[in-house]
Amino acid sequence: MSPVLALEALDAGYGDSTVLRGVSLHVDAGEVVVVIGPNGAGKSTALKAVFGLLNVTAGRVMLGGDEITGTAPERVVTRGIAYVPQTGNVFVNLTVEENLEMGAYVRRDDWRPRLAEIYAMFPDLAEKRRQPAGSLSGGQRQMVAMGKALMLEPKVLLLDEPTAGLSPKYRGEIFATVKRINETGVPVLMVEQNARQALGIADRAYVLVDGANRHEGTGAALAADAEVARMFLGGGA
Repeated sequence: MSPVLALEALDAGYGDSTVLRGVSLHVDAGEVVVVIGPNGAGKSTALKAVFGLLNVTAGRVMLGGDEITGTAPERVVTRGIAYVPQTGNVFVNLTVEENLEMGAYVRRDDWRPRLAEIYAMFPDLAEKRRQPAGSLSGGQRQMVAMGKALMLEPKVLLLDEPTAGLSPKYRGEIFATVKRINETGVPVLMVEQNARQALGIADRAYVLVDGANRHEGTGAALAADAEVARMFLGGGA
């Protein structure tokens, strides 16, 4: 069976600048896959390459058995990939409910049952549905962003640094939310700077350094790897 999503020997970047060099990774059904690495390693670039936001010069992006390399973002969405960027991921002047409704903009069926499911998954959002998203805390806004993406009922969810700038309390809540989303059957590919916590929820993980694959393995194996611990986890294994 094909992976849900795969990057195969991908070269990609911005204009004439190549950031990714032969990067390969994949997400299987039911998995949480985490990408960690230093700043500038190409982690967020990999997600943008999947979503058609930059130039791919070599390699392939595969969704199931179909190649989607270079597909425009508006078409990637209709193919079943939902992407939550690190910033600018909610409409701050719209209410929580209006944001969630915007997440269903490409659907042509009745999405109202999905809205009820999102509120069941994020009870805090149900209580705040009439509030402008800009009035919420950073952690709550991230939940709105994830809920909006999930309105599509995606085949795979891409998360770019979902805990960036959040307090330890909210970081824990976001990681717990990612696991809860995954338990509903949605595969997740997540880029994350808080490596130790991210590896704790990962089925598998990849370490990128200088735009290339450096390590891969289960979350537990990488968390116990001495080099990975020294480079990214703040100490030895």
